[in-house]
Amino acid sequence: MDDLTSNNRKTLTPQQAKSKAEAYCAYQERSQQEVRDKLYSWGLHQAAVEQLIAELIGENYLNEERFAMAYTSGKFRMKGWGRHKIKQGLVQKQVSPPLVRIALASLDQREYRSKLHGLLQAKARLEKEKHPYKRKNKLLRYALGKGFESELILELLNDNEL
Repeated sequence: MDDLTSNNRKTLTPQQAKSKAEAYCAYQERSQQEVRDKLYSWGLHQAAVEQLIAELIGENYLNEERFAMAYTSGKFRMKGWGRHKIKQGLVQKQVSPPLVRIALASLDQREYRSKLHGLLQAKARLEKEKHPYKRKNKLLRYALGKGFESELILELLNDNEL
């Protein structure tokens, strides 16, 4: 068994890893931690990993702010996530707190309210519960699970008969 690690994966040379990492980053925006984890999974050691991360940043394959903005916009527009859930995802990907704040601030407030209103309307159409209090509570819990703020949810629920 040549060049196999204990988990049956081939260990890459730093040059091979850099080439693969460039393709990995070019395919979609990645956080530094995602790339770091991938490089470690390819059998590289800390010094080589940190060197490659620095090179990828220098060559603009890796940009944490660009990643945070793309992640925020994608999770909001495609998955319908609210600020709390997006923030949790960014923190899990080890994005720095200042970049998390910048990314969350980039969400348009009108579009955000409109998305929440649309999600609540869609859920209300599917909701079978007739009792107004229980119905409102189910809609509230649904929107909280999507990561929206309770004050905003309650404001929309109180303003609209859903």
